[in-house]
Amino acid sequence: MELKWLLYVTLLALGTLAVWAHDMDGDDGDDVVDIEDDLDDGIEEVEESKPETSTPPPTPKVTYRPPVPTGEVYFAESFDKGTLDGWILSRAKKDDTDDEIAKYDGKWEVQDMKDTKLPGDKGLVLVTRAKHHAISSKLSKPFVFDTKPLIIQYEVNFQNGIECGGAYVKLLSKTPELNLDQFHDKTPYTIMFGPDKCGEDYKLHFIFRHKNPKTGKYEEKHAKRPDADLKTYFTDKKTHLYTLVLNPDNSFEILVDQTVVNSGNLLNDMSPPVNPPREIEDPNDQKPEDWDERPKIPDPDAVKPDDWDEDAPAKIADENAVKPEGWLDDEPEYVADPDAEKPEDWDEDMDGEWEAPQIANPKCETAPGCGTWQRPMIDNPNYKGKWKPPMIDNVNYQGIWKPRKIPNPDFFEDLQPFKMTPFSAVGLELWSMTSDIFFDNFIICTERAVADDWASDGWGLKKAADGAAEPGVVGQMMAAAEERPWLWVVYILTVALPVFLVVLFCCSGKKQPNAAEYKKTDAPQPDVMDEEKEEEKDKGDKEEEEEEEAANEEKLDIGNASQEEEEEEEEEDRKPASEEEETVNRSPRNRKPRKD
Repeated sequence: MELKWLLYVTLLALGTLAVWAHDMDGDDGDDVVDIEDDLDDGIEEVEESKPETSTPPPTPKVTYRPPVPTGEVYFAESFDKGTLDGWILSRAKKDDTDDEIAKYDGKWEVQDMKDTKLPGDKGLVLVTRAKHHAISSKLSKPFVFDTKPLIIQYEVNFQNGIECGGAYVKLLSKTPELNLDQFHDKTPYTIMFGPDKCGEDYKLHFIFRHKNPKTGKYEEKHAKRPDADLKTYFTDKKTHLYTLVLNPDNSFEILVDQTVVNSGNLLNDMSPPVNPPREIEDPNDQKPEDWDERPKIPDPDAVKPDDWDEDAPAKIADENAVKPEGWLDDEPEYVADPDAEKPEDWDEDMDGEWEAPQIANPKCETAPGCGTWQRPMIDNPNYKGKWKPPMIDNVNYQGIWKPRKIPNPDFFEDLQPFKMTPFSAVGLELWSMTSDIFFDNFIICTERAVADDWASDGWGLKKAADGAAEPGVVGQMMAAAEERPWLWVVYILTVALPVFLVVLFCCSGKKQPNAAEYKKTDAPQPDVMDEEKEEEKDKGDKEEEEEEEAANEEKLDIGNASQEEEEEEEEEDRKPASEEEETVNRSPRNRKPRKD
């Protein structure tokens, strides 16, 4: 019992300390600032008084080397030269936009990533915010969709998070009019792919422009939204690898950090569908005037009952109610405020006659009520409301009318939407309310192994460097506790409490007090008396069993003795008889004559 009370007191103290520490951690004010300053001063003094200790071993470093393509590529850019050679900044203006924001004057620079763990690893950075940005670069040769897959891959890091903006790329269609110097939002593209976010809407675009073989017009086809939660990729301020794989059999995969987050088929999983329906509703068809869409109708043969009173009210006065005693009929509920005074600037000619404001009648505070008493209203048991005939099935019901189907004059069937318009350049055309978006390690190729090797030499190194620099679980817990001291209490409750409970309930046992330990003046203890009674009962039962066993043994001994005596008597009786026979045999009369 003492250990349990100690446990309760310990838990109460720890809980109180946790609440106090959390409140102190969450309060804002001068007092808190002063306490923190004092704590900082105390920590500095303690640190100064600490003896010099051995420093922990340095964190292993990951050496960066620019990635090199291991196969044929259409485009590869790591920005490790530190320049924008090969990239063209747009000087275009957006149409239908104010001149102040119509220009593509957002800045791009090649920089090291903030807090980089790989010195020398550079990337393309969108530097400014709230501006239009556009930059593009030519492929080594145009990509033609034939028998090989398309793989596009690149890295993005939202170094400052992202409020509203995109980080998607456009694969610019190969056309005679393509001018990268005038790259803008209306420039024709074949594929748009990458992350985009505004508000709490997190997207990962895959859009391709499909050419209608009948009209020659292009229409955007959007992939279905992925089921995966994309929020982390926008908020964790880490570098993420985005990959689109498009196969000649019309299948596609979208990967983030080499994990598939969306997949499907160009024929079945795009919106709107690539191919229009074979039939459409006839726009000229009209519903006939006598078409009956009512599944139920009022029964025409139903008659209102004679005793149905439509005029009966829903509520009636309760005739059984009695006015409460002490009801003040002559006192109004509200009276003029006797303490109110007419304002000095009150002009009766302009404002009219002044009246004191009304207040609750103080005499009604102690009474059941004031004013004219009225019976309370109750539900009328005879109320039925307006009579309506019951509803029955409509024998003339024809169903919901729909226009007839006719062949779609715009129908076509493209079974190979993979064969899209060739593209010859890659571009970034973005608006962002957040700056310092980091892009790196673009690659466009046809072999999965080439893209994987490129990712391993670029994004893989970043991931390894970040992992080597991150503290272990214990280090993260210590760092969190330094920022929030009340976490120490949580750690104690989480780690020490289970050990204490195990020791308490598994290693401790109840000690039964010996009767000899009680003093003569001690009052009888219920537990001890019960135990003594049980012991006396057990002792009596044991003595009875021993007496029975002794009696049985005595009876057994007596029986054995009597049996032995009988056997001896029988032997004695047989012994004289045998002696007599022997005597008779020896007598001369009983001897046989001997033959000579």
